[in-house]
Amino acid sequence: MKVILIGGGKLAYFLAKDFLNKGYQLTIINQDPTEARNLSRQLKATVILGDGTNLQKLQEAGAYQANIVLSVTHHDQDNLVACQIAQKCFGVARTIALVNDPDYQEVFLKLGVTVAFSATQILATLIEQQADFDEIKSLIPIAEGQLNITELILPEDSPAVGQRLADLALPEASLIASIIRQGKVIVPRGWSHLQAADRLILISQPQDYEQVLKILTGEEL
Repeated sequence: MKVILIGGGKLAYFLAKDFLNKGYQLTIINQDPTEARNLSRQLKATVILGDGTNLQKLQEAGAYQANIVLSVTHHDQDNLVACQIAQKCFGVARTIALVNDPDYQEVFLKLGVTVAFSATQILATLIEQQADFDEIKSLIPIAEGQLNITELILPEDSPAVGQRLADLALPEASLIASIIRQGKVIVPRGWSHLQAADRLILISQPQDYEQVLKILTGEEL
């Protein structure tokens, strides 16, 4: 896997470390001379000094052979332009851009960026959900935001306690992927009964999330 990472700061550094630990071939484009020098010393990656929106710099980074171009600068316009150049000029199949202003996320997707993620939006969603439901431990968007994975502890007063999974009116695209009960992982079946304090791993579409929580907790967002 060949990845081109555009940007700097702690986000770029820790992403780079993770990619290298996974064995990816990594090239970093960074336009700050001091930061680029430090990255080249700290990481076993190719570091190119320059602007990630520059056609020549992307070519120098090997964009023709890249599987992914990921741009995480502090400037939304640069992230968008870098991804568009990678797609249109070098045929990169998958581009990922950090969207600093969440209002631009939909615009990025409409303009062809494969994945546009907003750290602000992800954190806000997590805080919002956990503020209302102490039993919800995590909410993670996957598949480019088309699905959520949620970990939920079933409260004692849940209307789902004692019911079979087959009797729950969960939306068609939602499911309980796993039940963790007293430290043991249970692969759920239609005849499986839910118990209070069960830890459930849920998969659902964002538009069904509120309905799923109402069925399992009896509460509404």
